[in-house]
Amino acid sequence: MTELQSDQRVAGHRGTHVPALDGLRGVAVLGVLLFHADLLPGGFLGVDLFFTLSGYLITALLLREAGRTGTVSLTAFWGRRVRRLLPALLTVLVVVTVGVWAFAPDDLVRTTLADGPWVQANLVNWHLLAESSGYWDRFGAHRVFEHLWSIAVEEQFYLVWPVAVLLLVRAGGRVEQRVAAVAALVCVVSLVLMVLLADAGDPTRVYTGTDTRAFSLLVGAVVAARPVRTALLRAVGRSVGAVTGLLAVCLAVSWVLANGVDSVWLFTGGLFAHSVCAAVLVALTAQSPDTVVAKGLSRPPLRWCGEISYSLYLWHWPVFVLLGAGEGGARTAGAFALSIGLATLSRYLVEDPVRFRAGWARGRTGLVVFAAAMTALALLWVLLPEPAAPVVDLTRLS
Repeated sequence: MTELQSDQRVAGHRGTHVPALDGLRGVAVLGVLLFHADLLPGGFLGVDLFFTLSGYLITALLLREAGRTGTVSLTAFWGRRVRRLLPALLTVLVVVTVGVWAFAPDDLVRTTLADGPWVQANLVNWHLLAESSGYWDRFGAHRVFEHLWSIAVEEQFYLVWPVAVLLLVRAGGRVEQRVAAVAALVCVVSLVLMVLLADAGDPTRVYTGTDTRAFSLLVGAVVAARPVRTALLRAVGRSVGAVTGLLAVCLAVSWVLANGVDSVWLFTGGLFAHSVCAAVLVALTAQSPDTVVAKGLSRPPLRWCGEISYSLYLWHWPVFVLLGAGEGGARTAGAFALSIGLATLSRYLVEDPVRFRAGWARGRTGLVVFAAAMTALALLWVLLPEPAAPVVDLTRLS
């Protein structure tokens, strides 16, 4: 779920790159992996941190473009998103689907072929909700693409939010204040929906629904506005180091204490509070890179994890399902190693070449390639035969 480094550069002090934000991504993705390996109960909150960071970076990018050019180019924005996100996602979908179809049990093949088209349409979170697939259901059958619900939420945000920002830019006036106000208003609506719709028995609906998770992205958008960042820095003054340290401790404690369905407080305001803490930490870290927290997050290992975080997130869950991560130390270690290896290959052999060196991925040629790739992926779901339904021998039931 990582963004372009050029996106990150707009958020830093005087337009510089902020290594600590790479480190935050690294912390987020490691938290998710530890959660899925049953090693950190609240590690799923790493997704919340990803959302907030994405909202911050994307909004900062859009506001900077608006300040520089007086408008927002939707085609340019969406083109960058496609070049950044699609190559790795397409690779994972094809490789995992073919591998599952060839070697996995029939039940897993069926869910993979059923979920794939919804992943492609960026609606898999709503598909899984319609299928009553519980996020914390330890006893239900795993699905290799169920983790992509969060990618769907982000893609929906990338589709709608730039349009909203463009409309606010065209309305004139104090654009950054308006963007912050609209984002804050939608945050409140989203929080209210989460509280009203939350089910203590299974909070999956409010955890993976776009409407009830929008605040995690938009609270990042709020602090991306320059007046809000200025107010934050003025409020903390010389205590920015202490405040970022306190925020980091609060996030760490919540990751240790949170436990999915057993933490009802998360869905009655806790997730919102976590998002606010994450957003303030992101904003202060981006503007004050000399704090102890920022320097710690800038360590090379965390930065490197952050740089491969998107592909690592994509690969880890199919690998965990197929290798049985969490079912023993050797299996878990093997799943971690293979996930990191595949993510590294993805970055250097697939993602970076398309992002930085593939001229064919831009302009009209890029549009043709995109259409061809989408068509080929759609054909994959159609052409791969689904296993025959299991036959029940009624004579054995008597």
